[in-house]
Amino acid sequence: MDVRQLRYFLAVAAERNFSRAAERLHMAQPPLSRQIQQLEQEVGAVLFDRDSRPIALTHAGRLFYEHAVQVTRRLDEMQDAMRAFVTSNRPRFIVGFVPSVLYARLPDIIREFRRAMPDVDLSLVEMMSIEQIAALKEGRVDVGFGRVRFDDPAIAREVLREERLVAALPQGHRLLRGEKPIDLARLADEAVIVYPREPRPGYADQVLSLLGDHGIKPAVIHEVRELQTALGLVAAEDGICIVPASVHIMGRRDIIFRELVQKATSPIIISHRKNDDSPHLTTLIDVIAKLYRQWGWSMPAGLQRR
Repeated sequence: MDVRQLRYFLAVAAERNFSRAAERLHMAQPPLSRQIQQLEQEVGAVLFDRDSRPIALTHAGRLFYEHAVQVTRRLDEMQDAMRAFVTSNRPRFIVGFVPSVLYARLPDIIREFRRAMPDVDLSLVEMMSIEQIAALKEGRVDVGFGRVRFDDPAIAREVLREERLVAALPQGHRLLRGEKPIDLARLADEAVIVYPREPRPGYADQVLSLLGDHGIKPAVIHEVRELQTALGLVAAEDGICIVPASVHIMGRRDIIFRELVQKATSPIIISHRKNDDSPHLTTLIDVIAKLYRQWGWSMPAGLQRR
């Protein structure tokens, strides 16, 4: 299996017709059909229902499609990043982040860093907390902002702050009667939506551990890929979700965010390679300290010493 075959497969899936896909790929139909057949032989499953009109993905094809999209997207991102690196003479600084920290003042930090170091080519890469550890060790990112604690001898981490968790519920939900905070015990009869489904461990496990610590076993647990999907399902009345409080700034009118009776938080963690004394990382930490003072937040002792 190679990238070319993945792109052939995606073209056929998009066009739902081998002839149109071949035209789109500027090739003849017979070799395209042979490539798809070879791909199916390699994965051990039929990917297209050729008897339907137009042709359709099989169950195996839909699963393969999800992964093929991710693989080709990451390859495209890699190629774009390498082209930018080759054509730029500026030093690079790459930040990995989990999506939810975008609502927790990370954009403010990034804007201030850009002002402090205008000659640095700053890149932002979305990746889950567990992925950040490997990326830091391999030099693919220079710093990470995540929510899951991991111990690794090569990585230094600091909890920047503990963010309060709240419940996200659809408009008109029975638990919204009155203005009182919601007791986690009342979620035992609810469907609970957690994210991300993978990689694990992740924020989903934080929520499940929180419920487990209070002896709560939800009636149903839906695992989804990302925060936006989880909130969409909440709005569709498919369940409720426990999210960081900063998510409310999205301003969705079809979702109500309500405080919890129990004290529950999720950490915002900065991670970097141990003994990294680069001026870029030092400047980033200085920026965080400056903004935290402005916001009235306390700075972690480890970063103060640095």
